Amino acid sequence: MTRLSKVSFSKLAAPGKGVSVVLAGTDLALGPIAGEVASKLEGGLERAAGIAGFKGKKKSMMNLIAPGGTGLDRLIAFGIGGPDELQLEDWRAFGGAVLAELQKSKTETATVVLEGPAGYEISAEAVAEFAMGAKLRAYVFDTYKSKKAEDETEKDLSLTIAVADPRAAKKAWGVADAVAEGVILARDLVNEPPNVLGPVEFADKARELEKLGVEVEILGEKEMKKLKMAALLGVAQGSTRPPRLAVMRWNGGKKNSAPVALVGKGVVFDTGGISIKPAAGMDEMKGDMGGAAAVVGAMRAIAGRNAKANVIGVIGLVENMPDGNAQRPGDIVTAMSGTTIEILNTDAEGRLVLADALWYTQEKYKPAIMIDLATLTGAVLVALGNHNAGLFSNDEDLAGNLLAAAKASGEPLWRLPLSKDYDKLIDTPNADVKNVGGRWAGSITAAQFLQRFANDVPWAHLDIAGTAFGAPKDDISQSWASGYGVRLLNQLVADHYE
Repeated sequence: MTRLSKVSFSKLAAPGKGVSVVLAGTDLALGPIAGEVASKLEGGLERAAGIAGFKGKKKSMMNLIAPGGTGLDRLIAFGIGGPDELQLEDWRAFGGAVLAELQKSKTETATVVLEGPAGYEISAEAVAEFAMGAKLRAYVFDTYKSKKAEDETEKDLSLTIAVADPRAAKKAWGVADAVAEGVILARDLVNEPPNVLGPVEFADKARELEKLGVEVEILGEKEMKKLKMAALLGVAQGSTRPPRLAVMRWNGGKKNSAPVALVGKGVVFDTGGISIKPAAGMDEMKGDMGGAAAVVGAMRAIAGRNAKANVIGVIGLVENMPDGNAQRPGDIVTAMSGTTIEILNTDAEGRLVLADALWYTQEKYKPAIMIDLATLTGAVLVALGNHNAGLFSNDEDLAGNLLAAAKASGEPLWRLPLSKDYDKLIDTPNADVKNVGGRWAGSITAAQFLQRFANDVPWAHLDIAGTAFGAPKDDISQSWASGYGVRLLNQLVADHYE
């Protein structure tokens, strides 16, 4: 196993040792430094490329053993296709793909000549995205592996990125690295086993952000009872592990300006309660706190890059267990807002946690906008699979800004509808609302339920059940937990609230 131990930046020059990676555009178009490196090969790059069938197409690769006398161990030519068509997300993917190739060859020292073909300039932001892609691809969660096979012996990889302007690259990397650390934190939280990460332990992880200047307040069961959070507390009452509500405040913007509020569902393990889930796959319900993990990761990213914005993160932390004290189907609880809720299925618990967390957030902090993230429904997987999270919103501007941030960050969203017609599906003669709406439009009725607790605040709900964990592996994530939502939320704050 090769771990990425160091990322540094240097001035463009031909590397003299280790492994060198050069970029090649379509039809082997090279920059001058890459051409100088390639000239060390007998017959140049063209001869080797002809034999290998390498033409510089996007994400194609040619890995060559360098001839004696060059000082290099290997030369890797990496295809970027037509450079004028590239977006920032391409550079992020390139970084991940290059890192994977370096790990495959168990490289310990490598230099990437990040230089485009003649006439094409790679921006500092693109360089930073490349480095971020490498860092995220290098992530592995092996905390609990006590023994490693011989071929898994850890090696450290020192990666130097040679660029035209190292100073600008380092500055851009300072921002991107903070975001990458936020993603890694979110992945770690979701990957942790449920016997290790309960509500109390999760709240302690949130408190660690105080080191970065985040103000953190933890509410316990006593405080939540005083606030009459019976919806959230009802979910927790079947577990011996006490619930927590963690509030994280980053005050980087103008004093007294309304904050951006991020609210996360943090069900640290979800058995389904009395409406118990099938045994198959229940182990994955350690990830039912993916929304809370994304909020903590986003707060880490925002504070780490010293964002000029006021942002509040609120996460409701509970465990949903079947027990003699667990809530029952048929129970009616009163949320903090005063809304009465008939519990028809105790496995529809995340919306109950969010009901009180959303109401508390909008009432106490009067945010400019409020976004909740939750691994809320299996129905969103049926609708969108693992490639898009579901977006619901009561505000057109906020929805548009989120869709733009999703595209820029590479964390896709697909907007789904809200309308009063769907409210009929969660009407009940026994209370103000019931917590499930039946078989049809499950993701929509869940969002309709949550909308009642957003009051008049511009609000969006992101159903990340298909993207927070178990999503297909890609160039920048080989982890079961993806850290989805951190880059998206950070992008939204950077683009619209600083």
